[in-house]
Amino acid sequence: MGEVSPHVAESAGWIRAVVGQLHRRLRQVDNAGILTPSQSAVLHRLYRDGPATQGELAAAEHVRQQSMAATLGVLDELGYLARTPDPADRRRVVISLSADGTDTVRGIQRHRDEWLAQALVDELSPAELDAVTRALPLLQRVAQH
Repeated sequence: MGEVSPHVAESAGWIRAVVGQLHRRLRQVDNAGILTPSQSAVLHRLYRDGPATQGELAAAEHVRQQSMAATLGVLDELGYLARTPDPADRRRVVISLSADGTDTVRGIQRHRDEWLAQALVDELSPAELDAVTRALPLLQRVAQH
């Protein structure tokens, strides 16, 4: 790894802190407090990555199988999940989102987008908003490094 100037290192720390703060703030916007962060994470993972077994979800979320079983139980009670036998191994169950689960994830995403759009309009001048918008492709390139 090459030499990094103190200015670049300071900027990197600031970006990390700001992205983390924004991520935490967006998670607070979730579904009017109905879902816990772990329940929301599982719904979003199933939406993003598709069906998975309980074990796969537990591994992906870095939790024990028992913890994942409890999370899935609540999501099941809310009607957000569908369970089907694994075609490759009928002893296992594949978990996916139900129509209500998909609608919930889309609603959460829409709510987050609306909150963020309003925050951008409320907090930034048109010139500042333009600067943020122009920086997005650059940040995306860094994220894909």
